[in-house]
Amino acid sequence: MSYLNIIAFGIFPYIAVFVCFIATWTRYDREQYTWKASSSQLLESKMLKRGSIPFHVGIIMVLMGHFVGLLTPVKVWHFLGVHAELKQLIAMSMGGIFGLLCLYGMAILIVRRLTNPRVRATSSTMDIVVLLMLCVQLLLGLSSIFVSAHHLDGSEMLMLMSWAQNFVTFDVLAAAQSIEHVHWIYKLHVFFGMTLFIAFPFSRLVHIASVPVKYFGRNYQVVRKKAWK
Repeated sequence: MSYLNIIAFGIFPYIAVFVCFIATWTRYDREQYTWKASSSQLLESKMLKRGSIPFHVGIIMVLMGHFVGLLTPVKVWHFLGVHAELKQLIAMSMGGIFGLLCLYGMAILIVRRLTNPRVRATSSTMDIVVLLMLCVQLLLGLSSIFVSAHHLDGSEMLMLMSWAQNFVTFDVLAAAQSIEHVHWIYKLHVFFGMTLFIAFPFSRLVHIASVPVKYFGRNYQVVRKKAWK
């Protein structure tokens, strides 16, 4: 096993998660006024509505699929009667559907942010960079479907599952060894995904961590008309 593989897939992921955690905590503690999605709906709403809904639905489903698919132990899948070949077909089909839905929405949002003068004027460099990073990561994920189609035995998928599960159990060498022989497109997808963790606390992506739980239990706002005498 090469040292580069150990650094890229055994050590770098922990560095990325550590930076993400510390920088996110620091930003929330010291710069709460910057903790927002910076909505530009008032500047332009038509393209935003067309792109935002498919983008968010697609990316949420893709992330949920990654989380469940990678971190659920193989024994659980076998207990449920789902073998590796079937699981890979499900991952390819569902990932493809929701990945394309996300890509459709993302393309609209990127065009809107780059071509609408008002939206572009209020966009920071990081707003554009993070959108492009997400686009690259999504394209890598969709490209991996074509690679998976050439080997439907689920072998590389099992290696990626092993990498993820060894990563969360802090087995650095086992994680790096698990991913060593997978196709380069998967490696690039994983590496770029970890890089997004580093970009997370420095971008508008932090709004993901602000789920408005209290909103559902809040009191209704009472609005009264002013009584004119």
